[in-house]
Amino acid sequence: MLRQQTRSSEGSLFNRSLSRLKELWGSFPSLTDNETEQQQANIDLEGASLDVLRGEISFCLNKSVGEMATRKQAVQIARQYLEFSEQGKQRFFELLAEDFDLDYDKVKASIEKWQPDPKSTSQLRRALESPRLTLLRQFNELPDGIKFLVNMRADLLSIKDKTPGLQSLQQEMKQLLHAWFDLGFLQLEQITWDSPTSLLEKLIEYEAVHAINGWSDLKNRLSSDRCCFAFFHPQMPDEPLIFIEVALTQGLAGEMAPLLDEDAPLLDTDTADTAIFYSISNTQRGLAGISFGNFLIKNVVAQLLQQFPHLSQFSTLSPIPGFNKWLTANPDKALAILTEDQRQELKVHCEELGVAANLSALLAADWQSNTEASDWLEAPTKQLISHYLVAEKRGKGALDPVANFHLSNGSKAGRLNWLANLSQRGIKESGSVMINYVYELDKIEDNCVAYVEKGSVANDLTA
Repeated sequence: MLRQQTRSSEGSLFNRSLSRLKELWGSFPSLTDNETEQQQANIDLEGASLDVLRGEISFCLNKSVGEMATRKQAVQIARQYLEFSEQGKQRFFELLAEDFDLDYDKVKASIEKWQPDPKSTSQLRRALESPRLTLLRQFNELPDGIKFLVNMRADLLSIKDKTPGLQSLQQEMKQLLHAWFDLGFLQLEQITWDSPTSLLEKLIEYEAVHAINGWSDLKNRLSSDRCCFAFFHPQMPDEPLIFIEVALTQGLAGEMAPLLDEDAPLLDTDTADTAIFYSISNTQRGLAGISFGNFLIKNVVAQLLQQFPHLSQFSTLSPIPGFNKWLTANPDKALAILTEDQRQELKVHCEELGVAANLSALLAADWQSNTEASDWLEAPTKQLISHYLVAEKRGKGALDPVANFHLSNGSKAGRLNWLANLSQRGIKESGSVMINYVYELDKIEDNCVAYVEKGSVANDLTA
């Protein structure tokens, strides 16, 4: 249910940001002839243009230069960045990583001189701050500056493994953004059909779990028995950072199709007893690794209880995106978990469909049109998924990323639902199975502590 958004709205952002930056550029007084002459680097940062950019960055970091001049230079660098090619952006990041990194000799000297007093500690802190952070903070002061930095980190994440120093740079950017996107700054808002069209368009664009197929589909998801909530940042008021879609139901939902059916009758919300979180979409690639989901779910539960105090159950209907990948990589292990009778029956069904004798191959075949194979597949598939969710780990946490997210938030792994998602994606990921992660409000904290500290999975599954 939780997916990272990867589709880009870079075109509209580019035009808006470039326009705003040019507007700001024009608002500054012209530099005098005695000040540094600015040059436009070409889009690939080839030849001497890299040296020009190095000089421009150094100018921004020069404490003896006036603030107005350094801000104007930061605007110029930002304008250039928006026009860089992919190669130019990589060279820009490499320049920041290599030429404007920490002065490690200074750090070493500060550590050797450190004493347990405020002055010595302040000196060490200054030594541990790389010069490039000054430029990044100057970018943040620009119009749309924080969105500019979010998109810049998104660019950096796509190439961070190409050069060793880039990983350190992206971690510094992450730390800055983590501070600027502190949960205390975020605003929870409900999105309705009456919200601005520009915002509704972003829901369609950013939905990362169950694609929104046009305006009628979106209107259905915002009808009276549906809710959508999003977190916003004050400096990005038109951009949801993460949003969650909720369906009000009677009892746990066991399949996606009824939740997305535009022709389904509206439910009288007074009769609903359950809130189903069926989609959570992170919208900003540049904020990867900065988690809002836990805080979002808790706030949405509180908001729902205010609007619908009769609700007694809160659950997801979630995909299991890593199951088939694990199953394909571990065919022998999966076979060993099955009983001897199941292994023999699996062999028979695989022979009928002309595929290799393992569950991964059978799930990849056209089993939906074979009633006998479909009926038989349910039990062993659920059995292996139960094992996968409870026993397969990355460290102490669940191997499956969606499971890890919800379990770390204090949910319980509840019911497995066969034929819950018959889309191509649902079948490919987990053989159509989805799971209800149930948030029992009086057990969330205990579940969370047990999972985080011991890796214990609260569940109703049979592994």
